[in-house]
Amino acid sequence: MTTMVLRQKKHSRKFLGARRWGAGNIKNRRGSGSRGGVGRAGKKHKFTRIVKYEKDRLRKKGFAPWMKVKIGVMNLDDVSKAAHGRSEVELGGYKILGGGLLTGSINVKASGFSKKAMEKIKQAGGQATKL
Repeated sequence: MTTMVLRQKKHSRKFLGARRWGAGNIKNRRGSGSRGGVGRAGKKHKFTRIVKYEKDRLRKKGFAPWMKVKIGVMNLDDVSKAAHGRSEVELGGYKILGGGLLTGSINVKASGFSKKAMEKIKQAGGQATKL
């Protein structure tokens, strides 16, 4: 006497090429949002790229802004060299630090000043103006 073997139900391959299969409505899975965004936007799978190639964007908390303005630093020695004998120097994008001495009275316009730099500029007879 033979026993009947119950076969497993065959997986339907009927809809595998259809645009609706496994995505719900036709409108779902249509835009770039479902594909993880464009460029650096998107989901978790792009995070590994940031960790590997763009480490400077990561901080202890959150991300660094894209267009962050990096301010350079300059000592008073460098300021007197940049003046070339002029009485006024404009240094946008620089913070002036108090290292060195000023030669002559120079009016300095910069993005920032340390306390020591402001004192030395005033002692030399110049003015420190923040841009």
